Order: sequence, then structure tokens, then C-alpha cells
Amino acid sequence: MADRYGSDVLSGDWRKPPRGRSVDVPVEPGMVLEDATSGYVGAVVRIDADLGMFILEDRRGKRRSFPLGPGFLLEGKPVVARPPVAAGPSGPRRTASGSLAVENARARVALPSRILVEGKHDAELVEKVWGDDLRVEGVTVELLNGVDDLVAVVDDFDPAPDRRLGVLVDHLVEGSKESRLVAPLRGRANVLVVGHPYVDVWQAVKPERLGFQQWPTIPRDVEWKRGICAALGWQHGSQADVARAWQRILSTVRTYADLEPSFLGRVEELIDFVTAP
Repeated sequence: MADRYGSDVLSGDWRKPPRGRSVDVPVEPGMVLEDATSGYVGAVVRIDADLGMFILEDRRGKRRSFPLGPGFLLEGKPVVARPPVAAGPSGPRRTASGSLAVENARARVALPSRILVEGKHDAELVEKVWGDDLRVEGVTVELLNGVDDLVAVVDDFDPAPDRRLGVLVDHLVEGSKESRLVAPLRGRANVLVVGHPYVDVWQAVKPERLGFQQWPTIPRDVEWKRGICAALGWQHGSQADVARAWQRILSTVRTYADLEPSFLGRVEELIDFVTAP
């Protein structure tokens, strides 16, 4: 007997979207995705799994950032953008500074020599990139909290051939206040003072890691860090906001390749100086 009413319209996967269900896809550089909401189409040019973001660049060279997750189309099919799959080790492990890692090594007893840096953010950046190396070498990094009393600090340390002192100074450029303060230490035995050209160590992080081409220029009458936060559209009303901004910046640093060469070279120079026989 013929079925007067035909097949059951509720049988099967009747809730299935016309384009199919979303599948997880690890995003990769060069992959072309479409934002299903806005219709924006571009190739993946940067992925930041720590921040849960990635950047698409359209055919005109314009870039937009998107959060990892659902809402994208790949070749017309819905996908959930996931972080790239971490590759397994393919050779000797390297530290964030690019050195060959010394596996299962205990930290050495600290050498008498020291490296001084201007502030907490400087120390955290050095630790993130060179921390493994410094522990193997037995080098301690200490806070200087400004260079106004640097000469007195050096005198108190009393450097010697087996007790060297390296100092990293922010904004050490010709004519700056810092250059005048460190001038009396030029040529002093067993002391090496080097510096980078940036107003603050924040600028030692390549701006591309944060999704922009260059650090904003801040007027001299504006507190630099809060001015940077304001220019980037970040909260900047309190010191806690500034602290969060720094953690956001620091989180983008994975290896030495995320730092400017003019900062890298100075830190490496100090490490070589204080560890030389």
C-alpha cells in the first residue's frame, strides 16, 4: 500500500545546517579563512595562541585580528579555528635565547659577579629569555631601581677581576640624562655599562608581536607607560592597569626572535662579560 504522507521529515539529522556542521581546524600561516559574520576574507599571517587571537590579511594588504574559535569558513565549509598543533621535538632543545639546552642541570651556585638592570620589567624580560642560561652559568640579575645613584652602587659593590659587574641601562643615547650619569664609569676596570636606545624596556619587544608596526610616540609631558596604554586603547587609569599591560606585552615574548637586536646584543654582551674566565 502506498504511503500517502511520504517519508518522515523528522527522520535523519534534520537540524544539520545547510553548509554542514563546524569541524575543528588548526590554523596555519597562509590559510585563507572567511569570517562568517562580516564576510571578511584573508590569509592567516600571525597566530598568538597565548592571547587566543590570530590576524587575517586581505588581498589589499589590510589586516584584522579575530579570536580563535567558531564562526569561520574554510573553502565554504564552517570551521572552528583552533591553535596550531605543537610539533614534537625534532632535535636538541634550545632555550628561549637560542642556546642549546643543558638537560637536567642544576642551577650553579651564584657567581660573585652580577648583572644589574634598571627595574622589575627589565628583570622579568631578561629572565624569560635568558633565565635558563643564567641559572646554568650561576649569574644573578639584580634590580638597580634607576641610575641616579649608579656610581655609589658600583663603589659599594667594589668590582674586582673575579667579581665583575655588568649594568644594563634604559635609554642610553647621546645627550640623555642616563648618558651623563654613567659617564664617570666609562673605562672603569671590571665594570661594563651598556644600554639600549629605548625609553623603556617595553620597546625592546618587537611591536609586530602585538599586532602593530611601531610603538607610538608619546609627548614628553605624558607619563610614558600610561601614554603607551592610552595610545593603544588599553586601560591606563591606574598602576594596576600598567602592570596588566606589561604582562600582556611579556606574554607575547617566546624567544630571542621576539626582541629587538639592539637589546639582544647588549644582554649577550653583559653575560659574556660577567662569565668570562
